[in-house]
Amino acid sequence: MKIAFQMDPIGSVNIDADSTFRLAEEAQARGHELFYYGPDDLAYEEGRITARGHWMTVQRVAGQPAVLGPREVVDLAQVDVVWLRQDPPFDMHYITTTHLLDRLAPGTLVVNDPFWVRNSPEKLLVLNFPELTPPTTVARDLETIKEFKARHGDVILKPLYGNGGAGVFRLDQNDRNLSSLHELFTGFSREPLIVQKYLPAVSKGDKRVILIDGEPVGAINRVPAAGEVRSNMHVGGRPEKVELTERDREICATIGPVLKEKGQVFVGIDVIGDWLTEINVTSPTGIQELERFDGINVAAKIWEAIEAKLP
Repeated sequence: MKIAFQMDPIGSVNIDADSTFRLAEEAQARGHELFYYGPDDLAYEEGRITARGHWMTVQRVAGQPAVLGPREVVDLAQVDVVWLRQDPPFDMHYITTTHLLDRLAPGTLVVNDPFWVRNSPEKLLVLNFPELTPPTTVARDLETIKEFKARHGDVILKPLYGNGGAGVFRLDQNDRNLSSLHELFTGFSREPLIVQKYLPAVSKGDKRVILIDGEPVGAINRVPAAGEVRSNMHVGGRPEKVELTERDREICATIGPVLKEKGQVFVGIDVIGDWLTEINVTSPTGIQELERFDGINVAAKIWEAIEAKLP
């Protein structure tokens, strides 16, 4: 097959951690041809959806993860699968790429389905499952946020469309910075904020559970660094081996059918203690760590699920 990856610059990926690299590596091992382009290189041209990029060969060489061919324009209707894998911010540029990729259906399979990626941001899709999530509010109004904090005391405040742990603050009972933080965030963004009750279990880790076509295949635990509330590996979280619990499986059994129905083939959910906090559909990570800990070739399982969807 011909496989296109819409992703961030490949030259800067970490070959030992990046999930997109591992997906490309596995596709190459299965005999597929790989095409790489950035979101800025996607275009609508007189009825065609095109991308200006490079056919590539990936390799496990630090600092040179891919050998690129000459830059050329490819009609994406002529490839079998397009991977939507650039990182957020989930802004209008990101959203526009999903509208363009929508136009490739049904001839080209886009993973994850861009319509539902656009309509299922990480911190909003969880609102469909209030019985699984900690107390949460999404608001821009300061009084609403203050009232939520007064009810719950110790809270996490973060941008609604943020990623990688950026802009995440813990505000405990003694904190006096809520108004200042609200002023800061609303001064440069028109987006609401999301506030959740703080879960002390995060000190033991924030579990990333990987689902393929709605079925859990394993998990890793991400433990915050000393003195840090964020467990994201981008900010020093330490990955650890962990087993799925009955509660994890209960959560997956509830949300899995919805993810499969919406064409979300590769999903990473975040679970703290007994609570679901995020459903990551844009560019989930964690498959290399899971492969090292448990020996599960998640990339192969993902490709098997994709190949089963194609004629």
